[in-house]
Amino acid sequence: MQRLTLVQAQRLQLAAQGLLRPPRRRARRSDVVNAISRMRLLQIDTIHVVARSPYLVLHSRLGDYEPTWLDDALAEGRIAECWAHEACFVPAADYAWHRAWSARRGAHWAHRHAERMHREQREGMDGLLERVRTGGPVRAADFEREERGAASGWWSWKPEKRWLEAWFALGELMVSRRERFQRVYDLAERVIERLQPPLDPAPRQLDHESLRRRFILDSVRALGVTQARWIADYYRLKPAVTDRELAPLVASGELVEVAVADWKVPGYVHADHGDLLAQASRGGLRATYTTLLSPFDPLVWDRARAQAMFGFEYTIECYVPAAKRRYGYYVLPILRRGRLVGRLDAKAHRADGVFEVKALYLEEGETPTEDWVADVAEAIAATARWHGTPAIRLGRCRPAGLAAALRAHWRGVI
Repeated sequence: MQRLTLVQAQRLQLAAQGLLRPPRRRARRSDVVNAISRMRLLQIDTIHVVARSPYLVLHSRLGDYEPTWLDDALAEGRIAECWAHEACFVPAADYAWHRAWSARRGAHWAHRHAERMHREQREGMDGLLERVRTGGPVRAADFEREERGAASGWWSWKPEKRWLEAWFALGELMVSRRERFQRVYDLAERVIERLQPPLDPAPRQLDHESLRRRFILDSVRALGVTQARWIADYYRLKPAVTDRELAPLVASGELVEVAVADWKVPGYVHADHGDLLAQASRGGLRATYTTLLSPFDPLVWDRARAQAMFGFEYTIECYVPAAKRRYGYYVLPILRRGRLVGRLDAKAHRADGVFEVKALYLEEGETPTEDWVADVAEAIAATARWHGTPAIRLGRCRPAGLAAALRAHWRGVI
């Protein structure tokens, strides 16, 4: 069994996620789909205090790129939307697996809710589906709202929006494209016809165990190195994955079992990462990249994994009542050269060209050396420029002396 230090395991995970080293060249259109393929999925979230999460996740890996490339990839059928970890973009090449799995995901809240809605509102839902069938793609905005309620979530939506989302969860509708990030829904069969590569029919013939095995292997590949208990979260698999379930995959050579220092349980690496594992075990993976991460980045969305792998305690506080937040509404983790070294509460004021750092916090034990400050200052400035908000407004910092050091690296600080 190969042995890794925790630092070597961290770097293997970062390498698998595309976060170990800076991009070697300017981004190209094809890099968007390649990055999603590497992660296996890209979670969708609509909050845009800074860039919406899927665009920010890609920026963390690609550097400067055109956000419209993601929209184009969807419209051209090179990626698709479906329920995976949550609502996600996935490579078109993987969509057949997700579609086959969707029939076996009855436990997922969106699927259960959609089925219940169809039972209770069948006439409206069926009528809407027929409208799409005969009239073509629609947006929720194409339907007028009669009244506004105070509730949040699905129940605050107008009926047509709820029905569109329900048919999407049930697989009858898909998202053909987005207009200003609004979904444009069409019949699944028409969207599937445009997928590149074409839909593979083989996964539909596989049983539950075979499909689950595929998603387990894809999760381990995306994570680089992982404990069994972290695998299920990646695709929201139920029940949890166990070492016993993984033993046949180790025996077949599809997974490699490793020992990671301070872990009381085995770690697992996909066989495709054999070269990375060899490099990691001999200390050959150097972490040289500094960037800001989305709250919904795969590296940090699993709190238990982020804590165990990087010693980083993280909560997505936009869903926490304001009075109970510790760090802020939309807090971006700071990745510096293989370590999660801090976090900042940010807001992009696009009309004014201002990137506001409301607060910046270092992790306990971090020492902001000159190189540290230069790395973090450039990462913040790069994100600000990409947003089209090059002027930086810096608020409070912890420690307080960090503010002056950061300002010394920036021009146009407000």
